[in-house]
Amino acid sequence: MPAVVGDMAGLRVDALQNRNRIVEAARKLFVERGLDVPMSAIARHAQVGAATLYRRFPTKESLVTEVFADQFAACASVVDDALADPDPWRGFCTVIERVCAMQALDRGLSAAFIAAFPHAINVEQEHGHAIRGFAELTRRAKEHGRLRADFSQDDLALLLMANDGVLTESGETAQAASRRLVAYLLDAFRADRAEPLPAPVPFNLLDVLDRVGSTVSVTMTT
Repeated sequence: MPAVVGDMAGLRVDALQNRNRIVEAARKLFVERGLDVPMSAIARHAQVGAATLYRRFPTKESLVTEVFADQFAACASVVDDALADPDPWRGFCTVIERVCAMQALDRGLSAAFIAAFPHAINVEQEHGHAIRGFAELTRRAKEHGRLRADFSQDDLALLLMANDGVLTESGETAQAASRRLVAYLLDAFRADRAEPLPAPVPFNLLDVLDRVGSTVSVTMTT
């Protein structure tokens, strides 16, 4: 938490309350409307002045990182849990299902998770940890003959993009659409369902993360 200037306990309490209101207001708006919510709207919903908001969070990037810190860690934790599962196919399916469910519950997370924030070291570490873990899980599932051999690690980018594309509705409708899409895709990923596929798409997951991150960074200035 940013240091609070001043010696009076009342000022420190006010600063903490303001910060908490900002984070909660931002979380609510990001969930409902995505990341392209103006900072002015966040300040208004938090009932603080713009100067107070920027004193606590100098950039929108810093606010987004704070709001989604737990979710970033949760995504990495999902991969860790899956790697500990003795059934690699079940672990693979669990990662896909849970991450896509998190996307469906929170419109802001979809963009925040795949955006690369250059100054958020912990976020970059969570990204790398999760991606490396998923690659290992993919290798194990193939080795056990459950995941189709031509599944590419970079197909995860297509899956995330497809899941994001069905989240045009809100609430239970979006969640139901996401669950059905994921069920279709997981069935197609099974080795015993495998039919020849077209060549892999000529981009990789990290390229997509960087490209979407650059797009999202435009909204960080608003």
